[in-house]
Amino acid sequence: MAHPGPLILGIDPGSRITGYGLIRKEGGRLSFVTCGVIRPDLKLTFADRLFEIYEGISQVIEQHRPDQMAIEDVFVATNPRSALKLGHARGVLLLAGKTHGLPIGEYTPRTVKQTVTGYGQAEKSQMQQVVRVLLKLSGNPSEDAADALAVAICHAHHTVGS
Repeated sequence: MAHPGPLILGIDPGSRITGYGLIRKEGGRLSFVTCGVIRPDLKLTFADRLFEIYEGISQVIEQHRPDQMAIEDVFVATNPRSALKLGHARGVLLLAGKTHGLPIGEYTPRTVKQTVTGYGQAEKSQMQQVVRVLLKLSGNPSEDAADALAVAICHAHHTVGS
């Protein structure tokens, strides 16, 4: 019986919406497993929202048991407060991955876009369309889920052997 290829969890971090996507790589083929978003309650304190993000991604990891995790790196934001909040969200997501023993790859948004679309300045709508085509989806996933799937695809191309 053939052993299935690695299951990769891609994450598009955010303090308001965190996207996640799981793909499997078997040989040169990528297949869609699932995707979604984690939306913490914005009425909660920031610390409680971070905890909801941690708990949400931990549930995804426990349910699907990925072999590897990939996450988008922090981009240089024009608003320092937004960049700090994004950094906090990334921190709890990295902690969740390490707590569950996952090896983690980190990729800049430009690297993800370049790998997936061939263009480092691709728009979110372009990313959605390319992800849909590459994974043979019937429709476009949400922007955040598509970005997370793109991170997983990027990781598959950069680190995961056939």
